[in-house]
Amino acid sequence: MNKLLATLIAGFFAVGAFAQAPAAATPATPAAPAAAKMEAKVEAKSEMKAVKSEKKAAQKAEKMAASATPAAEKAPADKK
Repeated sequence: MNKLLATLIAGFFAVGAFAQAPAAATPATPAAPAAAKMEAKVEAKSEMKAVKSEKKAAQKAEKMAASATPAAEKAPADKK
């Protein structure tokens, strides 16, 4: 009987100590990093579109410059 009483009292102390332990810290706003990540993704996409359009414009300008050269300036091919 004494062992049973001692076990019960020890158990109550253990439960009391566990109940008074501070709770684990959890992040306050887990949605904020997701929003920042989404914003960064959208920004990167818009930057890629800008780079792509600049590249396309440069290629178009080169093509226009190449077609604008007169035929006289081009070296004639040797025909035998």
